[in-house]
Amino acid sequence: MTEQKNHKTIEQAQQEGKYIRKVRSFVKREGRLTNGQAKALEQFWDVMGLSHNQGLINPEALFGNTNPVVLEIGFGMGKSLVEMAKNAPELNFIGIEVHRPGVGACISLAQEEGVNNLKVYEHDAIEILADCIPDGSLTTVQLFFPDPWHKKKHHKRRIVQPEFVETIRQKLKVGGVFHMATDWENYAECMLEDMSTAPGYKNLSETNDYVPRPDSRPLTKFENRGQRLGHGVWDIQFQRVN
Repeated sequence: MTEQKNHKTIEQAQQEGKYIRKVRSFVKREGRLTNGQAKALEQFWDVMGLSHNQGLINPEALFGNTNPVVLEIGFGMGKSLVEMAKNAPELNFIGIEVHRPGVGACISLAQEEGVNNLKVYEHDAIEILADCIPDGSLTTVQLFFPDPWHKKKHHKRRIVQPEFVETIRQKLKVGGVFHMATDWENYAECMLEDMSTAPGYKNLSETNDYVPRPDSRPLTKFENRGQRLGHGVWDIQFQRVN
């Protein structure tokens, strides 16, 4: 009986009314969908949306080409992700976000901008990585401004942990890059420590710590405001070497 339970997915167990405790790296804040977001989800989900229950994807079949694939975890309202996809038509982009209004906003903006090299999930990134993304399939993984969970007792909720770092390594191609950014210095230090001690990675920083913001990462309105107030932002890039 125990063996059978272990082979059930979390979703199956929950559907059967079983409570499974998971440490989440996010808080589910639904918020209201605007009319535009709801309309975008209704009209364009079939074109842009991906579902967890579809299982393992084939990126070449999904996008109809062999272009490199960039995965962004937690794209918020999607503005910078759409901008990146528009600026790099030679790349394919997959975004993961748990908040429905953000997914709707991203799809709406992508359609306005004529972006067709972007697909999105509305789901928990940990489960998408486990069940949907093939090993060795990604050129870049982006994690920009994840929830810092700044209280020490909440640090266990931070998404960047050794197990997560190893999962990302498996999904990257050899030579692929894991790019993180945060405006919370303690989190940056913890990210750097976890990445520096993880096997199979090389820091791309010339000073063995942080890298300058690459041009490929758009400067957000939030970040602009932070810079004016003297707040720091730390970019970290590690390459998979084996």
